[in-house]
Amino acid sequence: MLIAITDPDDLRIEPYRAVKERDLLGRQHRFIAEGEVVLRVLLRQSRFDVESLLLSEGRVEGLSDALHSLSSEVPVYVANRQVMDAIVGFPIHRGILAVAKRPVLPSVEALLASLPEKALVVVMVGLANHDNVGGIFRNAAAFGADAVLLDQETCDPLYRKAVRVSVGGALVVPFTRVPATDALVQALEEASFEVIALSPSGTEALSEVQPARRTALLLGAEGPGLPPDLMVRTRTVSIPMSGGFDSLNVATTSGIALHHLTRSK
Repeated sequence: MLIAITDPDDLRIEPYRAVKERDLLGRQHRFIAEGEVVLRVLLRQSRFDVESLLLSEGRVEGLSDALHSLSSEVPVYVANRQVMDAIVGFPIHRGILAVAKRPVLPSVEALLASLPEKALVVVMVGLANHDNVGGIFRNAAAFGADAVLLDQETCDPLYRKAVRVSVGGALVVPFTRVPATDALVQALEEASFEVIALSPSGTEALSEVQPARRTALLLGAEGPGLPPDLMVRTRTVSIPMSGGFDSLNVATTSGIALHHLTRSK
């Protein structure tokens, strides 16, 4: 059912008001999905409950097939471009937004136990850049990683920009938070994962690494990298570069490493 919205102050569209400000303040266990590609990915994921959609008038027809897949209980609000821009607080060129509930995150142990016998896990430590987090999730989805683990310092993968940069990958790959980094390696080892830490100071070249039956790839923030106490407990690996250059964007690095690990099985 399409519901026309002509007043930007309509209380029914309160979750969409001042989107950028809400990005910073939080949405009480909800998140925003933006754009057609992300919306279509979201609607295919059974673990997310979609609460409502807000569309510009010109996007309704092109989404008719997706809208037919929605439960009749999910309201679809439709507004013209001027009203929609006033609601969200900036020109929303994509004209497509959705509000969905965040799932309850499983424990690290439960998530690892649910994975198949052969599994690849990506671990992010201290990544505070939403573009990098979104890019890594995009690569994880593209190369078939089974799960992603995040430490407490890594930013929210369901932040609107991170989801958008991931092209919906953050909605596809299961993830959870690790309560303490000192227990991270132990949890992986107890679940029979070989832990590989990617770093410019790694003692082995990535090209020489043959992935184990269960492999975990650790990625740290650009600049500080992975904490030394994690590095000493893992197999450290580097990507050799030309002319002594030792810096790659961490999302780019993740794509190179995941391609090698999935193609070397």
